[in-house]
Amino acid sequence: MAATIAKTVVATGASSGLGFEAVKQLLLQSQPYKFILGARDPRSTQAAYDGLKYDAATHSVSILPLELTNLRGVKSFAQQTLEKLGNDNLDVLFLNAGMNKAATGPGPNGSKWCEALVVNHLSQHYLTHLLEEKLRQSHSRIVVVSSGVIRNIRDKDPKTLDVDLKADSGVDGFTVYGASKFAQLLTAHWWRRRLGASARVLAVSPGLILGTGLGRHLDVKFDASNFPDAKSADEGAKSLLQAFTRDDFPDDPEQIFLTSWGEWWPKDVYSLSLDKALQEKWSPSKEQIENEEFVPTTS
Repeated sequence: MAATIAKTVVATGASSGLGFEAVKQLLLQSQPYKFILGARDPRSTQAAYDGLKYDAATHSVSILPLELTNLRGVKSFAQQTLEKLGNDNLDVLFLNAGMNKAATGPGPNGSKWCEALVVNHLSQHYLTHLLEEKLRQSHSRIVVVSSGVIRNIRDKDPKTLDVDLKADSGVDGFTVYGASKFAQLLTAHWWRRRLGASARVLAVSPGLILGTGLGRHLDVKFDASNFPDAKSADEGAKSLLQAFTRDDFPDDPEQIFLTSWGEWWPKDVYSLSLDKALQEKWSPSKEQIENEEFVPTTS
């Protein structure tokens, strides 16, 4: 009997919280997986995965340094990832990293944008650019972890993003989070159009999950009793993982958003994100990012 071919997953935001829980659940499966995970602190992340005592004969976990506030570091991570992949396919690109932080202070590494926009959107969009050829060759699935907060951009007006997402705009964390996730969804649509039949792009929400560390930069305490619809990390991870395997795609290619309860969201819920001019505006080219964010163009 032939051995089952391992599926390769490249992931951001898997050192803790929902990302860690999702990978942990996959490590319990009989289907072999090869993980390449980006982490700010590879040593502590490695220790966390070693503590799971997963079957290393079935699965492999490689952890590479990745600081999403530094686009130079994103480029290095992409290069190391491609070297590690070699001729292997990249089956799933799991873009899970996120932060909820007010737009106070200068942008990271001189960026004109606030830190949350760089982490939630720009750096992972840049990573996708850097992996694009491999994604096309592999006919990959790109899973973009989104949120229902994309409906909550200020005044329901996408023009507010230009103000709210700038470095030191002074805008609160909740508003910035919704705006940055909306920008991320615009880019998911853009990648869906750009890649066409070469790859599958999905956005998925885990639902409301408390205590994942997403809000660690906020001076707010959440009382779980006030959020009866909140899910556990285990449930949230299961919601995310459905995007790895679902194949009942709607006929309408713009219907890419999978809810935490397992339904495809109707387009009217996120209709503002379907504006192709907006998608183009918030999906800069690799060269534009490198020019504006001071990334060296030589390796």
